[in-house]
Amino acid sequence: MKTLLVFDFDHTLVDDNSDTWVIQCIPDQCLPDLVKNSYQKGRWTEYMGRVMSYIGDQDISPDTIRSVMETIPFTDGMIELLTFIVSNKNDIDCIIISDSNTVFIDWILQVAGVQAAVDQVFTNPATFDKRGYMEIECYHSHQCSQCPVNLCKRKVLADFLAGQLKGGVDYQRTFYVGDGGNDLCPSNSLREGDVVFPRKGYTLERLLSKQSAQQGEGSSNPRVIGWTSGREILMELKACVPL
Repeated sequence: MKTLLVFDFDHTLVDDNSDTWVIQCIPDQCLPDLVKNSYQKGRWTEYMGRVMSYIGDQDISPDTIRSVMETIPFTDGMIELLTFIVSNKNDIDCIIISDSNTVFIDWILQVAGVQAAVDQVFTNPATFDKRGYMEIECYHSHQCSQCPVNLCKRKVLADFLAGQLKGGVDYQRTFYVGDGGNDLCPSNSLREGDVVFPRKGYTLERLLSKQSAQQGEGSSNPRVIGWTSGREILMELKACVPL
């Protein structure tokens, strides 16, 4: 009976937003208003496609983009947590569900040397075309009214758990670590005995607090443990894993 760790990426594993960090590769580190004002609520991935197209138009190479993305800082204690997961893969599985993209996440995990901690990454597929422009696709379509059109993290997690169960893997508990509004939907799918870790001072913590106040006592929910450092999550994880 293994433990499953599910991580968001931006403002969770890394201490910034990878999609806005990439703007640093533009010489003046500023997008034109035409691009900046083109964002429509719930359609961030399409917006990022336009951002990356603009970056390509500035003749910024994939290598230059990569060198910038590799400087994004990990959140305090997360490297330590991921290193522990690498050392305990017999007892821990780890996945990332993120609204970033495959290229950014792969680069950032690789430069930190922690990619072995992560069994699967579920995020928007990205590739470079022949011109060296990054193209980003939406991860999937879904029917959830709460989530952005390109990604329902609850559906991703449910599909992953169902696939694992078919393969004979039934997790004893799931730890979900996130910060944002799009982490509420999957958090609400967790069972009693699971744990959701909202980052303190961020949207998910506020939404869970509001939801808890509305539901009142006696509802069967996962435990909620706020965090500021990956070491707090590591402490909880160590209590569950036989050492």
